[in-house]
Amino acid sequence: MRTVDKRRLIIPINYFIENIFQNWTRNSSDLLGVIYLEVDYTAPVKQIREALDLILKETTLWDKKTRSLQVTNTKSQTIELRILVSALNSADAWELKCYVREKLIEFLQNKHSYCLPKFRVELNKCPN
Repeated sequence: MRTVDKRRLIIPINYFIENIFQNWTRNSSDLLGVIYLEVDYTAPVKQIREALDLILKETTLWDKKTRSLQVTNTKSQTIELRILVSALNSADAWELKCYVREKLIEFLQNKHSYCLPKFRVELNKCPN
């Protein structure tokens, strides 16, 4: 059975014998890959999204069906970026996820190193 993110879930045959189910089978093995990156609040999301587009155009691992980059969470020090990409099969999806993650980190290091996660400390001078 396929999950929402297109993974395969193995279910014992007894389930299908004892329960009613709807068949949503498709004829492909394509898969979605999810990548999470934490970046500083100063990160230029629009430029990171544009970098993602360029990175995907450079590889044959991407099947050109699905790509998105969204801010999906905020934390005290960072924001979370969720990148969604698609590939023809699970092996390509794994390779694509690793490739995109590495290239986005490289992009941030080279062009926007200030937006890599950092720990902030405020020092106040105590009056004597």
